[in-house]
Amino acid sequence: MNEPNLPPHGEALDIHLGLLRMSMTSEEYELLLGMVEPVLRALDSEDAGPDGPDLDDEPAADISQAVRDEAALVIATAVTGRVDNELIQIEIEGGEPVRVVTDPDTAADPERRKDIADCIRARYREDEELRGIAEASGIPTDL
Repeated sequence: MNEPNLPPHGEALDIHLGLLRMSMTSEEYELLLGMVEPVLRALDSEDAGPDGPDLDDEPAADISQAVRDEAALVIATAVTGRVDNELIQIEIEGGEPVRVVTDPDTAADPERRKDIADCIRARYREDEELRGIAEASGIPTDL
């Protein structure tokens, strides 16, 4: 397999990608690279670029959750320079679980996890309130 055509992002990112290259199938690894390359390039150029991998697009619908999770962890490695980031899942009443990348200390601390969950729940409620206001005002809600 060819080396990815990525700008340098530090030793941690190189190590993370190397480990993934060895542990994933070539198809999974290529999917992962396709998801993270635009974000890594934007980070390297300090350009606003994409907000993150658009994991909800139709072409990406067949990508496994495991590959999506690894893509999030690769981006976190590029941002933090750490290879020990962890992905946790926060349950939201009335909604789908939310996956969050965080440091190992936060992932292991029930109180900090609760704080994250409370923040996500508050944001979810605010979004629903704004969606209701937009609907009542005749403004599109699918933005």
